[in-house]
Amino acid sequence: MGLDKVLAISGKPGLYKLIAQTRGGFVAESLIDNKRISVSVQQNVSVLSEIAIYTLTEEVPLRQVFTTIKDKEKGGQTSVKPKDSKDKLEEYFFDVLPDYDEDRVYASDIKKVLQWYNLLHQHNMLSLLDDENNEVKIHDEEE
Repeated sequence: MGLDKVLAISGKPGLYKLIAQTRGGFVAESLIDNKRISVSVQQNVSVLSEIAIYTLTEEVPLRQVFTTIKDKEKGGQTSVKPKDSKDKLEEYFFDVLPDYDEDRVYASDIKKVLQWYNLLHQHNMLSLLDDENNEVKIHDEEE
């Protein structure tokens, strides 16, 4: 399972694993409490592998941001808490992504990235980042 099976659902806390497709949407399982919910196609759902963070020059995939955080924290939880002050969050994020676009990336976005990273860490899912990096390398070698 890669980040393409991990979802953020608008209006719902945390992250969800894609379990099964249904005719009108899909079934997802919460990483917070393991409860399964039915999600319709009308709901606003984001797949983590499709999310990117704005920088001054380009959009950086969320996977790459998570990998940078993982390297910075040596595979552990983030050293700042998502509920820390706006200044502290921004200072931390500048260490992770020095050229992020301050006009388009809000403190609430940083908070969400840190919460998601910590949730993936708690569920031993940071290896998904390595799996995807390896897949990219394998595809590059095949070409």
